[in-house]
Amino acid sequence: MSWLEIIAVAVSVAGVWLTARRHMLCWPVNLLACALYFKLFLDVKLYADMVLQLLFFAGIAYGWLAWRHGQDDSGTVVVAPLPRAHALAGLAAGAVAGVAIGWLTSHYTDAALPWMDASLTSFSLVAQWWTARRHRENWLLWIAVDLVYVGMFAFKHLWLTAGLYAAFVALAVIGWRRWRQPA
Repeated sequence: MSWLEIIAVAVSVAGVWLTARRHMLCWPVNLLACALYFKLFLDVKLYADMVLQLLFFAGIAYGWLAWRHGQDDSGTVVVAPLPRAHALAGLAAGAVAGVAIGWLTSHYTDAALPWMDASLTSFSLVAQWWTARRHRENWLLWIAVDLVYVGMFAFKHLWLTAGLYAAFVALAVIGWRRWRQPA
C-alpha cells in the first residue's frame, strides 16, 4: 500500500459517491481519480487498466458536458432510459473489445492478467458510456465489473484498491436505488 494508492482511493470514493447523488462535482473529482490511478496501474503493470484511465478521462469530459445538457429546470440531472437494443449493442461491444484487447496485451506486453484486465477494461468503458448518457443500468454493469475487480486487485496484492472496489459495489447499489427514484 502506497500513499498514491491511499489518495487515489479517497478521491475515487468521493467521485463515485457524488456520481450516485447525481452531483455535477463528480466530474472533476473523477478526473483527478483517473490521473492518480493511471500512475498506480503503470507501476503495477496493469496496462489495460492504465489505458482505461485515459479513456475514462475522455469519457468523463464528455459526461460532464452531457450532464450539463441533461438537467431539468431545477438543475437536477435527469435519468434517461436505455433502449434494449442499445444495451445489447453495448454488451456485445464490450465482449468484442475484451477479446481484442486481451489478445493484444497477451501477445505484445508483459501484462500481469491480460484477459481479465482487458475484459474488465472493455466493460468498464461500456458502463462509463452509460453513466455519461445518464442510463440507470450503468449501475448494474458497474456492480458486476467491480465484483470481479475486487478479486483481481486482491490477487495483485492491491488490498486498499480491492477494498475500494468493494466499496464501489456498495455505492453502485446505492446509485442504482437512487437513480430508480424520481429526482
